[in-house]
Amino acid sequence: MIFSLIIPVYNRPDEVDELLESLTKSDYDEPFEIVLVEDGSTIPCKDVVMNYQGKLNISYYVKPNSGPGDSRNFGMQKARGDYYIIFDSDCIIPPNYLSEVRKALNEKYVDCFGGPDRALKSFSSIQKAINFAMTSFLTTGGIRGGSEKINKFQPRSFNMGISKKAFEVSKGFGNIHPGEDPDLSIRLWNLGFETRLFSEAYVYHKRRIDWEKFSIQVKKFGIARPILNSWYPEHNKLTFFFPTAFILGLLLAFLLLIFNIDILLQLYFVYFVIIFLTASIQNKSIKIGYLSVIAVWKQFYGYGTGFLESYVKIILLKKKPQEAFPRMFFKI
Repeated sequence: MIFSLIIPVYNRPDEVDELLESLTKSDYDEPFEIVLVEDGSTIPCKDVVMNYQGKLNISYYVKPNSGPGDSRNFGMQKARGDYYIIFDSDCIIPPNYLSEVRKALNEKYVDCFGGPDRALKSFSSIQKAINFAMTSFLTTGGIRGGSEKINKFQPRSFNMGISKKAFEVSKGFGNIHPGEDPDLSIRLWNLGFETRLFSEAYVYHKRRIDWEKFSIQVKKFGIARPILNSWYPEHNKLTFFFPTAFILGLLLAFLLLIFNIDILLQLYFVYFVIIFLTASIQNKSIKIGYLSVIAVWKQFYGYGTGFLESYVKIILLKKKPQEAFPRMFFKI
């Protein structure tokens, strides 16, 4: 089994340098290739790639901008391996990553897998707080993971593997973004392929975004879900509504204060105290605990309001997704 690592990049030469440097430390003892796809960047990473020629087996391609999904498809079409592993450019790969993937595939082969993400000690406080919000069992990260069985996991494309056969049959990613990864997972299920979570195949996901970009990102995640639910209603779940219910419940909590009823608001206060304490202990930092409260609020608010807006337009008003949210779709 030959692995091809597919990495789309857009104006991120510094990220690519860190990612490639981490791959030079891999303990994997078999050959693997790296296919790096420059997706219409105005700040190319060609010079960075040249620095790793001789250290890593890299193929470098430049193409017009068409989004991460289409760029991953482009990379897989150019790849020579028979199993593709997809990373985002802001990932740092542990030395044992490929060995863990090979071990998991040898134990029980699957045509598509996903792995989790973690934070390095060197990450900024905001990056660690966002990582907590995106992965904790106390937030939507935990809801997402807990609501999916290990063998029915929807891989996320920052850390995802797919066989050549599954790619060729499914035609890869669609043009929605974000949402292209669960869309592909569901189509693979419908085609008879299986997906699974490889718990030990984690990456360090740096997520180089500020509060504003994070808010925009999670709102797009919320918008994407009703679109996917309209395409695949059989895979709709009650837990997808939770962030919206959380926001509406908080609004109700404040309205109840008019009638001197504060029990619901107290429950919200307790929840955020638990977030603060858990994040503080986990990261050994009160500052990160405080920032995690902000991150979790932005996550719920962004996702919840995005989901509500999309639900009204797509599910209730029956609008076409491409017309209701044109910015969610790349032109290919």
